[in-house]
Amino acid sequence: MAHSLPATQKALLQTTYAEPLEVKTIPTPEPLPGTVVVKILSAPVLSYAKEVYNGKRKYPYPTPFTPGSSAVGRMAALGPDATSQKLGQLVYIDCTIRSRDNPSDVFLMGLHEGFSDGSRKLMSEVWRNGSWAEYCRVPLENVYPLKEDRLIGELGYREADLASLGRFLVVYGGLRDIGVQAGETVVVAPATGGFGGAAVMVAVAMGATVIAMARNETALNGLSSRFGPGKVKTVKIAGDVVMDAEEVKKAAGGPIDAAFDISPPMAVNSTHMKSCIMAMRHGGQISLMGGIRDDVAIPYHLIMHKDLVLKGKWMYGREDVQAVIKMVEAGLLKIGEPGGLKVANDYPFNDWEKAFDAAEKNAGWDTCVVMRPS
Repeated sequence: MAHSLPATQKALLQTTYAEPLEVKTIPTPEPLPGTVVVKILSAPVLSYAKEVYNGKRKYPYPTPFTPGSSAVGRMAALGPDATSQKLGQLVYIDCTIRSRDNPSDVFLMGLHEGFSDGSRKLMSEVWRNGSWAEYCRVPLENVYPLKEDRLIGELGYREADLASLGRFLVVYGGLRDIGVQAGETVVVAPATGGFGGAAVMVAVAMGATVIAMARNETALNGLSSRFGPGKVKTVKIAGDVVMDAEEVKKAAGGPIDAAFDISPPMAVNSTHMKSCIMAMRHGGQISLMGGIRDDVAIPYHLIMHKDLVLKGKWMYGREDVQAVIKMVEAGLLKIGEPGGLKVANDYPFNDWEKAFDAAEKNAGWDTCVVMRPS
């Protein structure tokens, strides 16, 4: 497929693990069979990006490499086997890369090498570089066309708004995994962080009634106020297991149908999950998508006697990406600023340190930080 790419590009590189990033001039990637090259327009910055790339979170990945996960861009060059993509098309890059001959080998582009020998091989030897560059080569199946006329022309999104799509994909993967249905009552906890707030928004778009749990009452009220009456109810986590369970049932008007947990690592001792289990109906389901690394005590007898299902979910599948994009294009799910998610700052790659600081400061449900090449 005809294309014209510059010989070199500017990219953020981390030469040594946990050392500062640098803007370098490197060769521009060429498209190979099974790949495309995307010109990057906007890429999100995780609230904990500083802790990932300074080594505090100890995420495994090879160096030297270009960080950066999902992004929004335009198709710049196509591999010879691409049959439907078009040059110039606005696309979303999904960072979840799976082996083509063993889908259980999965890693996160520019962020985490995964948990298997196969995933480590893929990141190290094939897909080492992420999206914090002018151009990014990705697997053909990891780019998704976006209806630009609809999203930008009619619904008023900007590229920076669309770059926040990733947080909604993650939580949809967990909510769909436990079969959340319209009319059900779902607890999201903790609900006021970036992923928790996204889970509230997605669950409402799926037709569920949501009970948002968190410790910050002001943040909870701000989250619930952006929805219509009765769609999102709130419960402040007091730390009293029985009392919190009763408050959940009171808000729900009875037992809940499902719970979605997206706890950060520091919430390992939180009591909210046991409260949710106590408040759950017979046959209810729980999705575990948090970042907790330590063992967590669970009420074994309640889970057994209530026939509850606990399901772990890491990321999402291709069909989930397609479903969420359709929800956004249909106007059912509002993301970015149209959905109340303010783009706090939009930084060029040169200002990556400022971007990391801003993302850490703006870790709530209602803000995001993005970067761009220039």
